[in-house]
Amino acid sequence: METTEQHHTGGLLSSIVTKQKDDLQKLIYAGFGSRFLAYIIDLIVIWSVNTIVTRPLLRLLGLEGAQLWIPMFSAANIMTTVIFFLYFILMTKFFRATLGKMILGLSVESLKGGQLTNSQLIFRECIGRYISMALAGLPYLVVAFTKRHQGIHDLFADTSVIKDKFKHLNETMEKKPETI
Repeated sequence: METTEQHHTGGLLSSIVTKQKDDLQKLIYAGFGSRFLAYIIDLIVIWSVNTIVTRPLLRLLGLEGAQLWIPMFSAANIMTTVIFFLYFILMTKFFRATLGKMILGLSVESLKGGQLTNSQLIFRECIGRYISMALAGLPYLVVAFTKRHQGIHDLFADTSVIKDKFKHLNETMEKKPETI
């Protein structure tokens, strides 16, 4: 049976969480710095895969200099691009985080709740990243200014990157205040 003191403490906690939700979200969601560092780690991983696997494989198959109409469509560029997008899609689908995010204790979360859907993955990791890269990476700066530290690719997919150590707090905050 709940005592009056426990009920009062729960109500007080609920009221604090409700009033401070915006400030708490700045703490819970990963900011620009940690996300940028995770991205740099991911680029190093992708570069390593391309250097160790892709380039030697292309050389072995005699496709090293192969290209379609223009040098931009070379076999090496196409393979590098495929590896880049597959890395982000598959790591996010199966682990909710890339290696860079795992190292920093971050993960991608759906703001709709539950598992990430295939459409969220495609919008976040393909369309959103492509648009951000096509605009020289400038849309990534949006992360520094949004409430939940979302980039353009996150806004498209209704996702964000959260610090793993605050997952439970975030789940609790997203519930209705009377259930806290």
